[in-house]
Amino acid sequence: MQPLSQWPPAARRDLVGVFTDIDDTLTTEGAVTSDVLDALGALRAAGLARVAITGRPVGWSEPFAAVWPVDAIVAENGAVALVRTAKGAVEKRYQQDAVTRAHNFERMQAVLARVEREIPGARRATDSAGRECDIAVDHSEFTRLDDATIAQVVALMRGEGMHATVSSIHVNGWYGDHNKLEGARWIVRELWGRQLGDEMQHWAYVGDSTNDALMFEHFAHSIGVANVRRFESALSHLPRYVAPSERGAGFAEVAAAILQARA
Repeated sequence: MQPLSQWPPAARRDLVGVFTDIDDTLTTEGAVTSDVLDALGALRAAGLARVAITGRPVGWSEPFAAVWPVDAIVAENGAVALVRTAKGAVEKRYQQDAVTRAHNFERMQAVLARVEREIPGARRATDSAGRECDIAVDHSEFTRLDDATIAQVVALMRGEGMHATVSSIHVNGWYGDHNKLEGARWIVRELWGRQLGDEMQHWAYVGDSTNDALMFEHFAHSIGVANVRRFESALSHLPRYVAPSERGAGFAEVAAAILQARA
């Protein structure tokens, strides 16, 4: 991981948009601070697209999609997008049809019950009521699980045929082919009618944990906020650059770096 200052100004000038994780990337101690909202607003004023991609549930994300200066929030690891309409309402867009979602929901609830029954200390995330397309087990938000227990949760989910990833706070599991990268590709088609694969060199991604590894792998302009070092040994792919500061302050530094190159 190179210091953020090593990110070439020419690459920053050529960006058309920024994807970002939310928890511990935009947030600090669970809150989005004014410097982060100012940074997102400044990116908007500069004409850049802004999309948050998160493992958080659609229900949790909906109020933020209504007020944050973002084009969309893609929730539940790529499964569903929240997009503000011209009239200010928030519209849900899904990757899976209603029948598939209903079938998968029943299967996932059975897996979640099994996790809680069979793995001591494992509990569903407190935001679970707002989830439609995945399940989440808390490991660092309100409950503390050690690495061995987290690995047990992941193994059980994968043993049930689910995809499973670990964020900075939760273990997420789901059925379907979506993930953060596919969610990014999908939302670029949905909102702008373009192919992300044709313009990857013009987008940046900012994240902080192991469930961002796929994005770090595919985005040449990938940046970790400084707390990504917590997961450095567990990441299959590291971000290309790392901000000096952690969490929201680190995101604000990334935005400033982009805007300085465009001044």
